[in-house]
Amino acid sequence: MFVILIGILALLLGYLVYSRFLQGAFSPLRKDTPATSMEDGIDYVPMKRSKNLLIQFLNIAGTGPIFGALMGAKWGPIVFLWIILGTIFGGAVHDYMTGMMSMRNKGSSVTILITKYLGKWTRYPILILVIFLMIMVSATFARSASDLLVIITGLPVFLWMALILLYFIASTVLPIDKLIGKIYPFFGLLLIIMATVIICSLWFEGYDFPGFALENLHPSGADFYPDMFITVACGAISGFHATQSPMIARCTTREKDGRLIFYGAMALESVIALIWAIAGLTFYGDTAGLTDALNAGGSAGVVYDISINIAGPVGGVLAVIGVIICPITSGDTALRSARLMIQDDGQMASRNWKVSMNLTIFLSIFIVALCMLDFSVLWQYFSWLNQTLACIVLWTATVFLLRTSSNRLYSLVTALPALFMTMTVTSFILHSGQGLSLDYSVSLIIAAFVTVAAAVFYIRAFIKVPQDEREGSEPYSDE
Repeated sequence: MFVILIGILALLLGYLVYSRFLQGAFSPLRKDTPATSMEDGIDYVPMKRSKNLLIQFLNIAGTGPIFGALMGAKWGPIVFLWIILGTIFGGAVHDYMTGMMSMRNKGSSVTILITKYLGKWTRYPILILVIFLMIMVSATFARSASDLLVIITGLPVFLWMALILLYFIASTVLPIDKLIGKIYPFFGLLLIIMATVIICSLWFEGYDFPGFALENLHPSGADFYPDMFITVACGAISGFHATQSPMIARCTTREKDGRLIFYGAMALESVIALIWAIAGLTFYGDTAGLTDALNAGGSAGVVYDISINIAGPVGGVLAVIGVIICPITSGDTALRSARLMIQDDGQMASRNWKVSMNLTIFLSIFIVALCMLDFSVLWQYFSWLNQTLACIVLWTATVFLLRTSSNRLYSLVTALPALFMTMTVTSFILHSGQGLSLDYSVSLIIAAFVTVAAAVFYIRAFIKVPQDEREGSEPYSDE
């Protein structure tokens, strides 16, 4: 239990100290937000801070902090450090900045933000990339939930996929407070309770918990960098979250609540990821046992195995239900955010119900097609596309801070993790079999040159952007 307690304490300190420092980049905080100034009863709907926190948490959670953490744990306890530090200085910063940038830009989707701050040339490439990623997320999460439901019920996977897709469509077109706003807070609490059940059951059963370690313990000796940092994905930093934060930015009534809603939700998700990474290594004894279990039954099988064996039939079923809720309640908001991005780009009003429905059905066709693929294949491509988007969003936030903050040194809080992710994503694409399959050392050298080039561009922008050309540095006015 020592690791989980230290991890929670570190994440709590990150929220209490580092997020408060980060909030200074938006000083003075504005009282008016898009939720109140642009209320439309569909997507712009004022909601309470506690409800927004739990909805944001459930939106971003998905299977990422569970399945990704389990697969990342194949490298051993070194994954704990990435989950904790990656969240504090990378993932939570990424989520907070996206939510706040959206509020400062009329609740704009992440694709609009990227185009505005990185240049108009990014409009269509980014829109296509992110829409494809959202479709892949919906398909991945629908398939992972269906696989787990098949294990529990024995009913055909196609039946569960059809029911889940119908739910996706309903939650995408209905006003956000009518379905998502009513059930998500409850499910968010359930997910937290279920993770608590898992870790406490392991403790009461007398399992030996792993400690921190810096060595690579992957059974096959696979390099932990950059593969582990790509595999864990949502448990530490995730570009998918950048598509979700603007959705809740349209429902947040005070900018000062953004710190709890966006940074806090990511810190909470990291706790879930930490618990499942620890659970996998603890239950199976070592990385070899965990890897064998993942190869035999996949991530869904491992979750089911751990839950039933350590929490008993009732607790195990409840825990599995919590894991099923995760992907379903992220897959639907992935589809909703895809609908919003297309409507934002085309300047189409959300009040036009027919347009929203037609877009949703059109996107659903592609989701069905991707659901036919094997989950492990979907996850592989989701992971690196996801981390690539996170890298792009961090650079977008860096440009935003250079233009808007009265102290451009704040841009370092996004530029530094952006540089790290640039190195990570570039080296992975060059070396991985999903990319160019280059020699490992060659890939690292090329990625290092790319990262240095990015650093040079950042330094030039840092020096050359004069005070009078930076937007948004003036105090907020209602006029």
